[in-house]
Amino acid sequence: MSVQVTYARRPLARRNNFAGLTALGPDQFEGYASLFGVADGAGDRVAPGAFAVSLRRRGAGQVRMLYQHFPHAPIGVWEEIAEDRRGLYVRGRLSTDVEQARDVRALLADGALNGLSIGFRTVRARREAGGRLLQEVELWEISVVTFPLLAGSTVTAIGARDGLARALRDAAQAMRAAT
Repeated sequence: MSVQVTYARRPLARRNNFAGLTALGPDQFEGYASLFGVADGAGDRVAPGAFAVSLRRRGAGQVRMLYQHFPHAPIGVWEEIAEDRRGLYVRGRLSTDVEQARDVRALLADGALNGLSIGFRTVRARREAGGRLLQEVELWEISVVTFPLLAGSTVTAIGARDGLARALRDAAQAMRAAT
C-alpha cells in the first residue's frame, strides 16, 4: 500500500494598507503604555475601553509623564494618549531643559531603557482566576521605566536628532497630501 501526499497551496491574499508613517521630533517618542487582554506580572488584564472615561475627563495634558513612577521626577508631557485595538497608545515629548529628561532621551536612543508603565486607580474590576480584569481605571501617570510590569508595554519609536526626523516629517506630509 502506498501513501500519496498532496500539498494544497492556498492563494495569497493581497491587501493594500497605509504605512502609517509618523514623523517624530527629536525629543518625541511613542509606544504602548498598556496592552488589552494581556496579563501583567500581577495577573491583571486591561479590558478595551477601560481608559475611555478617564481620557475624556482628563485628556493627555493632565496625565503626568514621570521617570520610574517618581512623583518628584516629571520628565516631559504627553501629547497624545488614545485607545486603539492593541492597547493604550501614547506619544510624548521629553522636556530637555530637565537633566533627567536628557538622560532618559540618551538611554532611549541607546536602547538601554524602553519600558512604559501606568499609574492608576481602579474604578471597576472583575475578579478572575489568577488576577483581575480591569474594566475602568482612572489614569494618573505614565512612566518611562526600566522594568515594566506588563511585558510588551514599551517605547516603539523615538525621534531622530539629525536630518532623518525632517525627512520622515516631509515624507509623512507628502503621503497625506497624496491620499
